[in-house]
Amino acid sequence: MQPPQTAASLNTQENVPAAELNRRIASLQAHLLQGNVDAALILQATDLYYFSGTTQQGHLYVPMEGDPILMVRKSIERAQAESNLGMVRPLAGLSQIQQILQAHGCAAPHTLGMELDVLPVNLYRKYQHLFAGAEIVDISHAIRMVRSIKSAFEIEHMTRAAKRADQVASFVKEELSAGITEVALAGRIEARARKLGHQGMVRMRLWGSEMFYGHLMAGAAAAVPSALSSPTGGAAMSPAFSQGPGFNTIHPHEPILLDYVFAYLGYLADHTRIFSLGKLAPELMGAHQVMLNLQSLLKEKMLPGVSAGDVYDMAIDFVDRAGYGDYFMGAEKQRIRFIGHGIGLELDEYPFLAKGQQLPLQEGMVIALEPKLVFPGKGVVGIENTHLVTADGLQTLTRYPDEIEILEM
Repeated sequence: MQPPQTAASLNTQENVPAAELNRRIASLQAHLLQGNVDAALILQATDLYYFSGTTQQGHLYVPMEGDPILMVRKSIERAQAESNLGMVRPLAGLSQIQQILQAHGCAAPHTLGMELDVLPVNLYRKYQHLFAGAEIVDISHAIRMVRSIKSAFEIEHMTRAAKRADQVASFVKEELSAGITEVALAGRIEARARKLGHQGMVRMRLWGSEMFYGHLMAGAAAAVPSALSSPTGGAAMSPAFSQGPGFNTIHPHEPILLDYVFAYLGYLADHTRIFSLGKLAPELMGAHQVMLNLQSLLKEKMLPGVSAGDVYDMAIDFVDRAGYGDYFMGAEKQRIRFIGHGIGLELDEYPFLAKGQQLPLQEGMVIALEPKLVFPGKGVVGIENTHLVTADGLQTLTRYPDEIEILEM
């Protein structure tokens, strides 16, 4: 008989190292000092993991100076096994927070930073009452800026995710057959991704946004828009979750879009590839090549210091001159106004390569660049890869061939 699993017996090989956590905390404290914010109280699961190394239910208190304190309601045993922070304390309830802080010599903050971009109003009111003498301010921008620059530790994790994303793309030719439905093909591929270590959840920060593994759609169904902030939506299975694969049968000679995110040890890699059973129409093949040409141009132009909005403007200028402006990143009025996004523990991180964005690119940012063309009634072509920003341009982490893969029927 196997001994029962306990928190003490957990495999801690993949825990975030103490030195990594300390570096992240120090970066956040520099932002607190610059903004004259006495302390931060972090609650959101992804931010909590980033700064503490655990997603157990807790509160991470980070003073402007000094050591952070992680206060955990459930499970304290797991949090102590998973987090490499120096102070991990049990928390019986919200009313105990002040007692713990006072016991560790933390002065009552005059300004308290919280993640107001994601904190529900009812919880905000509770913390207003709990920290009655403090002004609660938004530090979500500072947190997202710290998270936007990836360390060597993070790049290694994302590289591992990218390799698995490439493997997922290779499964299409093994699982695709004439007459299969989108959702049946998706199920086969997702099962194999799970065996590779896919965590089964793709985290997003934007309120109301959610995603499973991604989008697998074919032909005209792939060009159906949805509420998601994405160039593709898909006919889907029902209005209850109106994105992704549906019950449509995949037919020969239509573009099959695989836009999947691989989530491995928390970190994400995002890429899109196009497949077809038999040859595609020349106009679709040509349109896809234009997107590859745009990707090549942007990989050279996306240097540190270039603003995210300028990248978008370069892309718009390119597609307009190529004659595809009405189909770029959506069709006609359904177009979205970005061409890529930062990626890491969440799918929608800084920077956003969107119209008007002033944030400059920096070395160490990781970006999913996704130029796509959407043709109503025909389908979607284009590309997406995950790239690391370097001094010489973009270094691509996802390596599966970019060209449309034509499969025998």
